[in-house]
This record gives sequence, C-alpha cells and structure tokens, in this order.
Amino acid sequence: MKTEVRNLSRIFGKTVAVDNISFSFEDGNIFGFIGPNGAGKTTTIRIMATLDLATSGDVFYDGVSATLYPEAVRRVVGYMPDSLPGYKDIQVWEYLDFFARSFGLRGAERTRALNDIVDFTNLGELRNKFLFALSKGMKQRVSLARALIHNPKVLIMDEPAAGLDPRARHELRTLLKILAEQKKAIFLSSHILSELQDICDGAVIIEQGKLLSAGTLNDLLSQVTGGTPPPAAAESAVPQAQADGTSGLSGAPAAPRTQAAPQGVSIILKTPRGEAEPVRLKLLEHPLTRSVDLFDDDEVHAVIAGSDAEVSRVVGTVFAAGLTVLSFNRNQMGLEELFMKITQGKVQ
Repeated sequence: MKTEVRNLSRIFGKTVAVDNISFSFEDGNIFGFIGPNGAGKTTTIRIMATLDLATSGDVFYDGVSATLYPEAVRRVVGYMPDSLPGYKDIQVWEYLDFFARSFGLRGAERTRALNDIVDFTNLGELRNKFLFALSKGMKQRVSLARALIHNPKVLIMDEPAAGLDPRARHELRTLLKILAEQKKAIFLSSHILSELQDICDGAVIIEQGKLLSAGTLNDLLSQVTGGTPPPAAAESAVPQAQADGTSGLSGAPAAPRTQAAPQGVSIILKTPRGEAEPVRLKLLEHPLTRSVDLFDDDEVHAVIAGSDAEVSRVVGTVFAAGLTVLSFNRNQMGLEELFMKITQGKVQ
C-alpha cells in the first residue's frame, strides 16, 4: 500500500494551515510527523483520514483519491485521534462493537475480530468498564483497538503517546513494531521525539504549514551535515528505493534552507555544568571546526571536517587550553537534534 500526499493545502479564512506539501511512504515502515505546535500536523492528518477536505491537492492510497472515494479509503485506513471521547454510558466492548458493525463486520467475523483486537491490545479485563472511567493509558489502548478493528493497511495516529506514563509508552512502541512487522504502514505525529527515534524509519518535518524536510533518518542527517540530499527530496514526491531494499519517503521542500555545514565527524563533548561555553569558543577557533552548538550548559555538539585524526587534533586544543572535558564521543544525530537544526521555531 503506497500512501501519497500530493500538493496538499488547507486554508481557513486568511490562515494557510497546510501549504502545498507533498510526501509519500509505503507499508512495513513507521514514519514520524513532527513540527512545532500549530505547524499543521493535525490538519494534515485529518485530511489523510478523510475527516476534513483539502483546499487543494489530494491524498492517494494505491492511487485511490481520499477526496473522490472517502468510503473506499476508510476501509484501508485506521485513524487514532489524540484523545478518546469520554462517553459515560458506553462500555469498552460496546464501543468497539459499534465500530466493528460500522465497518460492515457481521456475525462470527465480527466476534472473531473483536476477540483478536482485545487480545492484541490487552483489553480483556477492561471490556466491561465504561470509557469515562479509564485512565489515559487505557483510553489510548481502546483508541488503538478502534483504529485496528477493521484490519486497515495504513494506521494514522495523532499524538498517540501524549500523556502516557513510561510503561504505557513502552507498551505502545512494542505494539507499533509488531504492526510494522505485519506490513502495515504507520504514520504518527508526536512531540516526544526520543520515542520516535526508537521506532521510526523516517520522518516528515513541517513548520508554518510548509514542508521543511522528508526522508529516512539517514537522509535527514545527510541534509543537515551537508551530504548529498536524496534526489526525491529536491524534485518529486515519489518514494525512492533505499540500499537495504526498504522504501524511503520523499517530498519537496517548501522554502530554501540556510546553507548546511560541510560533512564531517559529529562529536559530543561533555563538560562540568556551566563550563560548556569556553569549550565552544575554543572549538570555534580551529579552522577544521565546521559547526558548534550548545545543549544545555554542559554539552557541546560539534562537526569536525576530516577523519578521526583531525578530530583528535581539534579536541586536543581544548585540553591544551586547560579546559575540562569529562568525556567526548562520536554523535549520530537523533530526531531531536535534527528537528532543532531544521526548524526555526516559527508559528502560524
């Protein structure tokens, strides 16, 4: 199942919530959808789930238009909103049974589907509880069960981990990995970037409704550190095959970005609290230093041009200056750091 968002825009009055964005992804992978508050993530997700109409552009599932054939799309898409309604007179089993019937499941097929999804989401002990009495974590399980009741090929999730405790987040990650192994395509937004880092194959980053970057995590890292960007990221919205045989994710940037630092070795230097700034300044003095950033007041992230030998020489100047470094190591940028480098903190 290939999902394609093509030139999607959504305008509310004078506000352009989503501004001509394009990207695509395929089954078996998990993609994160990230951006600041008000970036247009929920609006995009609602259009993808056929709950809202685009002003222009469209979303296609194996070529089927969400605008022209919403009923057909709803049979292959499962949508998990950021919160579950707190109905006071509906039990968990009744709620799931209602949606099973809505998707046309009948008789033994419906009973089997309900039993399977209750087992998968571990809701057996909660089946007779009322929705309003559930904890946040339990409500998210019910919401996931509802999205999966008709066995969709694509799962679209809006902030599924928001408000969950660490154990519930771990359980959610486990379930998502299992679903990806079952060849479902999973597209989810989240503000907890460390959670996405552990499970995502790629990401789409937007700000002020515009697409800033899209691709596998390696693609995004290459763009930030000055490597060659993926061809599709510059010109099209067609998935590009990766070297490992998986399908990537692509999109056209909506606006030019600032010049990225030349490619090099990314390192992290840990300092005593409050002593990171002198280390940053010393690194900036060296001609092989391509970029330096502070994280909090005890961590310096730098990109050094060259190989390990050049890194040793550059870091050696810090020690020679008598500055204290508790540790340093290579750094493979995570989603949080990529997000900070790619976005500018703008809001609508």
